[in-house]
Amino acid sequence: MSLRFGIDRLLAEPDLMCQLDGRRVALVAHPASVTADLTHSLDALIAAGVNITAAFGPQHGLKGDKQDNMVETQDELDPEYSIPVFSLYGEVRRPSGQMMSSADVFLFDLQDLGCRIYTFVTTLLYLLEEAARHGKEVWVLDRPNPAGRPVEGTLLIPGQESFVGAAAMPMRHGLTMGEMGHWFIRHFGLDVAYRVVDIHHWLPEAAPGYGWPDDRLWINPSPNAANLNMARAYAGTVMLEGTNLSEGRGTTRPLEVLFGAPDLDAGRVLAEMARIAPEWLAGCALRECWFTPTFHKHAGELCSALMIHAEAPFYDHGAFRPWRMQALAFKAIRNLHPDYPIWRDFPYEYEFDRLAIDVINGGPDLRQWVDDVVAEPGDLDRLAAAQENAWREEVADLLLY
Repeated sequence: MSLRFGIDRLLAEPDLMCQLDGRRVALVAHPASVTADLTHSLDALIAAGVNITAAFGPQHGLKGDKQDNMVETQDELDPEYSIPVFSLYGEVRRPSGQMMSSADVFLFDLQDLGCRIYTFVTTLLYLLEEAARHGKEVWVLDRPNPAGRPVEGTLLIPGQESFVGAAAMPMRHGLTMGEMGHWFIRHFGLDVAYRVVDIHHWLPEAAPGYGWPDDRLWINPSPNAANLNMARAYAGTVMLEGTNLSEGRGTTRPLEVLFGAPDLDAGRVLAEMARIAPEWLAGCALRECWFTPTFHKHAGELCSALMIHAEAPFYDHGAFRPWRMQALAFKAIRNLHPDYPIWRDFPYEYEFDRLAIDVINGGPDLRQWVDDVVAEPGDLDRLAAAQENAWREEVADLLLY
């Protein structure tokens, strides 16, 4: 019984391929959209005779060459196949009517990180909504959620939606993209032709990968998603994007640190974290380190930092809770330095009226807990735990694996 991702099943199974015969097909893809032998899905589908009439690139582009957030990609013509490559992170985030007219069936083949803020989730929702509006069909060629099934974080508050917050889900949602599509269709009442080409023989909670199969190479789905450790930590470390603390951009291990800053003592912060809520440090190893970013926040400055090692032999899949651990780091910094400017005020993902940290978390609850001098870990834990349980119950019947 060999494991097969959705793209590999599609290419190998004639009963699936024949359903694309005579139809115009578009592919939504990025650099990690590859087959088991590392052929890009676009090349593999065209070589197999599928009539690919357009391709779509999400944030960071079809080629994945755009390093930072809010760096847009323009539409282009593929130089080899002479098909349009439409950007869903340029002039538009939502496919236009003209883009939707380019195909009859849309294949969605994006490797996700299992985190609400990773924008490929929102791209799927927008594609489903436009497919419903224009009478098109969507197939998700499913891929593993590398963070596995654990669920963590408060639910996005209705009215707080953004491109990094598609709907009322927690930060770490525990679903594959195929499962998420089913939830979107039910949650928003979409009337759309939808199917999932599911993963054969995937065990989302099996060791040693606990989501990511150990016989498949990791390829960056975005420039700073360099490995499985980052994918596991991301539901916490992504919050650093809403702060004046470095997330390690401009280094070789971005989004694998709890923070980096030239004016903090990481050892003192770690000791304060252990004093406040030692149980929130479980499931990984934290190591004091130093780095000097070559670009981005604190570029050229020596930063004191805490590196996360959610990897063997330190990783405990059931105990690791990156969202709580990141919140705890903020709380420890606030305790040690009451006036420290943690929160960064800038238009994150083009949201001009809300603090970036609130856009990231889908509401102000986490920031308010950090800044409330009398708030205890149990206060945040109770709030999140109730919402995490509600989410697990809501999606239980949609799990395919």
